Amino acid sequence: MELIAVLLQAAADAGLAGIGAGLASVGAGMGIGRIGASALESMARQPEATGDIRANMIIAAALVEGVALFAVIVCLLVVL
Repeated sequence: MELIAVLLQAAADAGLAGIGAGLASVGAGMGIGRIGASALESMARQPEATGDIRANMIIAAALVEGVALFAVIVCLLVVL
């Protein structure tokens, strides 16, 4: 919990870097949401391909999350 408070304080003090970190987080959330929605729709249309779709969904979500993590780290490094 203390780490979150430090990150929020850094974002508040940072100005544009804080806005960038927030946009990266929101973008990642939207991206992962779209991945999940598309995967569920695909599984509903082709139930026999559920395993392959699920594996690809997890890989894509991990890649989106990794990019978002790098973006937040870069924004915090700009502050410090």
